[in-house]
Amino acid sequence: MRPLLTCLAALAIATPAIAQGPATPAPVTLLAYSGIFRDNYSEVVTAPFGPVQYAEAVTSAQMLGTLRAQRADPQVDVVIMDVTVAAQACAEGLVEPLNAADFPVFAELDPMARSAGGACGPGVLYDHLVMVYDTRSISPAPAGLAAMWDPAQRGRVALAAPPNIQGLALTAILAHSLSGDWRNINPAIARLRELAPAVQTFNPNPDGYTLILNDQVRLATGWNARAQLYADQSQGRIGVVLPAEGTVFQVNTINIVANAKNRAGAARFVTHALSAGPQAAFTERMYYGPTNANAQVAPAALARTALAPESRARVIPLDWAQMIPLREAWNQRWRREVVAASSR
Repeated sequence: MRPLLTCLAALAIATPAIAQGPATPAPVTLLAYSGIFRDNYSEVVTAPFGPVQYAEAVTSAQMLGTLRAQRADPQVDVVIMDVTVAAQACAEGLVEPLNAADFPVFAELDPMARSAGGACGPGVLYDHLVMVYDTRSISPAPAGLAAMWDPAQRGRVALAAPPNIQGLALTAILAHSLSGDWRNINPAIARLRELAPAVQTFNPNPDGYTLILNDQVRLATGWNARAQLYADQSQGRIGVVLPAEGTVFQVNTINIVANAKNRAGAARFVTHALSAGPQAAFTERMYYGPTNANAQVAPAALARTALAPESRARVIPLDWAQMIPLREAWNQRWRREVVAASSR
């Protein structure tokens, strides 16, 4: 009898260890863009990683507000946001400085991506500004931004005003086109003031692409990656124009939130998101330029991104690091001189 009891006791001790199996990783909470970005990023990047809770925002400015509100008790582990807002978050200590020695994948990134975030997180996605238009109403395709000043389009134009980075990019492009110096915005502001009465909205909701599809506007500024996807989904209703006046790179960075609750998971996710495989998969799905130089992207997809030779040839020499201290002054000038002129 005693040998049987001994065997049963041993089995009782061993069984729980067998039943438990490997522990499920704690989910990582990611704060990133909403809408079609969320849908596609979730499918090809976050799903292969493992459990991720996706918190969304329309703009990077909204993300910054969330991080500020949660400073004492962060509910987010990782954030993807545009480089100008990320620089502010870094300066305020809302996101962590990251040491390249702790992230071997950083060595695979191109130099612009590595330097984009400064001491904090590097570039994870590239994009560039475009103009989108309604192909049913406008033919032939407009050559550039000047089409917005056409009297026939009065009331059918949508612009995203600063602090939205689209507004900052548009200002820099016009400044460079009119003066040869993207920092000299006086002629650009004057030109935008002329356009203001023709603008239906300076805050496209949810975005300019949807306003075109809903027959509310015919012309809008936008980002290439989303525009390309909307062009496909709308079967060509949305037209995409690389402006004759030029374009600018937009860099999205990936950062670990300061005092993140799941810091270890956050670090694993950053490595995953920057790795060649997920980078290539997202480029082929949504036409963002990869920042990992080892990403093997189908040529047809790469040709529709910010890294295509035609796109790069039209990029103006804007330095986002130099833009950051100018940003608030530009915001104020838009409010006082451009948006205010729309009520004339």
